[in-house]
Amino acid sequence: MPKLPKGMFKRGRSFYVRRRETGKDRWHWLGNDYEDACRKLRQLRSLGERTISHLTVCQAAEEWFRTYVPNARSPYGVKQTEDRIERFLEPFLGHLFLHRLGPQDLRAYRLWLEAKNLAPLTVKHILGDARCLLNWAEDAGYLDRSPFPKRIMPRIEERPPDRLTDEEVERVVRIPDPHGFVVRLALATGLRWGELTRAMSSDVEHDVLVVHRTKSGKVRRIPIPAWFQSELRHHVGKLVPFASPGQFNAAVRRLSDVERYHVHQLRHTFACRWLERGGSLPALQQLLGHSSVVTTQRYGRLSDESVRREVQAVASGDGL
Repeated sequence: MPKLPKGMFKRGRSFYVRRRETGKDRWHWLGNDYEDACRKLRQLRSLGERTISHLTVCQAAEEWFRTYVPNARSPYGVKQTEDRIERFLEPFLGHLFLHRLGPQDLRAYRLWLEAKNLAPLTVKHILGDARCLLNWAEDAGYLDRSPFPKRIMPRIEERPPDRLTDEEVERVVRIPDPHGFVVRLALATGLRWGELTRAMSSDVEHDVLVVHRTKSGKVRRIPIPAWFQSELRHHVGKLVPFASPGQFNAAVRRLSDVERYHVHQLRHTFACRWLERGGSLPALQQLLGHSSVVTTQRYGRLSDESVRREVQAVASGDGL
């Protein structure tokens, strides 16, 4: 092993750094891996005169947002994270010293968020940011251990996928082009809005749409159904001539009179129809680009009509 950097010590298998803070020597654990310990030591030294004992949650959040978030989240996710930091994290926790933050502060944070009548899923996302920040602070050596408590996340009640009915599908697919074409493209592929807006005619190879720049970062290949192949072949260049989902939603509602319509319902409808027609869950996971089949399983519940048909088929043969 090379000579340890100045200020770093090894005890057993672990590396530590000793820093003078508030008139006392404090030991900070840097982990068991030498290269990782050196990286954490450089991060500690980058604080300069601002010692760890004086690092606030707000200051830590600024560094976390600058160094970690852009590498781990999409541009849309970065924007959402910045908004949640400014609106929630900084006003309630930002003034506290990071090393003094405890589980009770985070439980109070959840109660404060719920008092704002935020949706449970929104509260979960905001608390998820706090957990990610504290895990990053632990990894960077700013905390010996994350104080994020267990059983703090709100329970999210299971809801059925927000799909369109067959009657609503008939109404939205019949609206004039180019809006109607985009609706049919989404129903044929199950793409997210961002994936739709990036799709090009050159991405179609032998009636298979190759999807680049996906949420997971992996390329997907989606076979185009026969009923849509001929229509797709007549389009050149960018397939979706819209950028704003809000404006597109408003136009489809006006043209179809489906007042509750939003574009993500097309993805839900694609998934539900796939399973109702006998498609497998693993294949649907691949088509939708889910990293875990658990996410795909929410579509696994059959519709009431599908259950009714199966009950009738089974009951007809029981002799009663």
